[in-house]
Amino acid sequence: MNTVYHYGMKVPYESTGRVQQKARTRDALIAAARALLSQGRTPTLEEAALAASVSRTTAYRYFPDQRALLVAAYPHIEERSLLGPEPPGDVVRRLEIVAENQTRRIPAYEPEMRAVLRLSLDDDPAQRPQLPMHRGLRIGWIEDALAPLRGGLPEQELLRLTYGIGSTLGIEAFVWLTDIARLSRSEAVAIMRSNAVALLRSALSDD
Repeated sequence: MNTVYHYGMKVPYESTGRVQQKARTRDALIAAARALLSQGRTPTLEEAALAASVSRTTAYRYFPDQRALLVAAYPHIEERSLLGPEPPGDVVRRLEIVAENQTRRIPAYEPEMRAVLRLSLDDDPAQRPQLPMHRGLRIGWIEDALAPLRGGLPEQELLRLTYGIGSTLGIEAFVWLTDIARLSRSEAVAIMRSNAVALLRSALSDD
């Protein structure tokens, strides 16, 4: 995001002046990017600007490059728990809720998630932590689901279980199942959910 100087201080461009109008312009650029992604295209900033009827110069005031635009188009979820206000006590059911929620989200936002997954393959390690998928929300949701196991499983076993389940519930697994294994999206989602629960049941039976 570009910055301007306001009373001698650096502030985001969108935070000064006609804030509401600027928010609408930013939203229009993001909506255009998502529409182009849904058509199977990875838009440049110029292409998104054209689709949004925004000038190239204006677009660059909001997003310095294509990468920033694609990251903004990614579905930014801020929920720290997916279990609702009255979560069940049963750990399997808790994980099923998280798995169902997460795997519904992937087909709904598949183009945006695929675009950011491609960005994650960037050769510049300094850029990778800035991506939405590196915020740790998926692991946080799984940790929340597995909370009843704390104190019952050794810490390292619980950590391995958490990350093992996490590897089954992301866009990465979805892409492998649909692109490499050639499964339908519904089949891929079903396998992702069953794999997550199977890992948990295996850990419980070994306990």
